[in-house]
Amino acid sequence: MSDPAPRELISLADDEGNSVAVGIVGPLPVWAGGLRAEILVRTPFASGRTDLVLSVSKLRAWAEALDRLAAGEDVAWMEWDRGPTVSIQLTGERDCPEVIVEDDSSMVTVRVPLVPPDDWIVGHRQRLDRVVDHWVPLLSR
Repeated sequence: MSDPAPRELISLADDEGNSVAVGIVGPLPVWAGGLRAEILVRTPFASGRTDLVLSVSKLRAWAEALDRLAAGEDVAWMEWDRGPTVSIQLTGERDCPEVIVEDDSSMVTVRVPLVPPDDWIVGHRQRLDRVVDHWVPLLSR
């Protein structure tokens, strides 16, 4: 039996009920080089979601963002692409890490303070590797 398709690219959460996730829905029917995905934000105060299209270049950019985060730098992932931007500030306005999701189409920005576990970057590299190993070969067909 084969492993199920990995659906989780990003999963940042804390014990306070704050979370930001990027989940893969599946191949994009209108473009063979893309994946349907969504950004999910959940907090005790507000929750929301927005659609996202992932490509091989966006997955590579996430790998580069993880490298920069591991080096202690803040990142803005997908900042120059159409669609939402996910930024991570290692020390945000409340002296803890913050994830900022900006959605140009709705003109909404959400700032989610959270404290991820110590090994979160390693875990996200593993998630990314599983996503790339499974989905990228399907995109190149």
